[in-house]
Amino acid sequence: MSLKVLVDATSIPAHAGGVGRYLLDLIPALAARDDVEVIIAAQERDADMWAQRAPRATLAIVPRRARSVRGRLLWEQFGLSGLARRHGVDVVHAPHYTMPVFARGPVVVTLHDATFFSHPHLHSRLKRVFFRFWTRWSVRHAAVCVAPSAATLDEVRRATRNRLEGAVVAYHGIDTDRFRPASTAAIANAAAAFTGRGPYVAFVGTIEPRKNLVPLIRGFLDAIDEERLAGWRLLVAGGAGWDEEAVALLRSDSLPPSVQWVGFLEDETLPGFLSGADLVAYPSEGEGFGLPVLEAMACGSAVLTTARLALPEVGGDVAYYGEPTRTALAHDLRRILLDRRGRHDRAAAGPERAGSFTWQRSAAEHMVAYRAAAESGKGRS
Repeated sequence: MSLKVLVDATSIPAHAGGVGRYLLDLIPALAARDDVEVIIAAQERDADMWAQRAPRATLAIVPRRARSVRGRLLWEQFGLSGLARRHGVDVVHAPHYTMPVFARGPVVVTLHDATFFSHPHLHSRLKRVFFRFWTRWSVRHAAVCVAPSAATLDEVRRATRNRLEGAVVAYHGIDTDRFRPASTAAIANAAAAFTGRGPYVAFVGTIEPRKNLVPLIRGFLDAIDEERLAGWRLLVAGGAGWDEEAVALLRSDSLPPSVQWVGFLEDETLPGFLSGADLVAYPSEGEGFGLPVLEAMACGSAVLTTARLALPEVGGDVAYYGEPTRTALAHDLRRILLDRRGRHDRAAAGPERAGSFTWQRSAAEHMVAYRAAAESGKGRS
């Protein structure tokens, strides 16, 4: 039986991060299937993009008043259910924690991250209150909840004291047409974003407290005091988030040239940047999934991360794991950078590990959630 599913894609920002990329890659994989008809609720600015990425989907442009964050949330509450009725859909997919309070049909909600509960100090008070409220609401009222990892689902169950019967784990995927070991030319093109030559450790991600960028920078500088590591650099790629200490350090005149902040890298540059790195360091306090780790492995780079929350589910036995402190990072970086053969072996195993995470598989797992929601009848008045 074919289902008709409305996916709310109105929240994709200009620089699509993890959640934005989730929608950008999941929706085309869903639209390519023969057992689902996808309707995309989208901003007018994204119409041409969706026409190219998911030509088989039906596009429903939302009102201009939904452009702002406040306007979008209000439209979700008062306009999304009406759009679903007009299109006669079986299920609405709300992909970012929130859902219409007065939904009249079954809603599937994606809960990306449980660190608002497990690591509250890493988020602002406003974000803690907002995402805790909506996680608890969706756990009680959604027909089915989807999580991107077993660790996230376990944390949500613990935090909300809800068994979440029927919840689905749907891992993210990787676009191996884009994220794969890059050519020499692509690596050289990426190098235009920074100055200098020589081997480098890469960091990719929004600069926020849980990424532990300050300990990484300090630990890296301690590690390259080793004479044999002279000439190594740490290149930081990512937009300024809300880690004021890390941003201040990156902008400081006292920071040596061995550490460079190259800013946000577009998708066409990122694979070359990752492929050119001898190591990608991602010492996160915890992730709902860990897309940067997957992308780095797909590009044939060795990865150092932490064994926190979902990251081991992504890195498996291919990634290196350590603690996100200055001392531990200095020790691990020194050990890994001096072990060229070990790095090579880990890097070589990365693309195969990453290739097991596909958006086609993720789409199939989402279909399990959609079918369960449609059969539940939950939310119908």
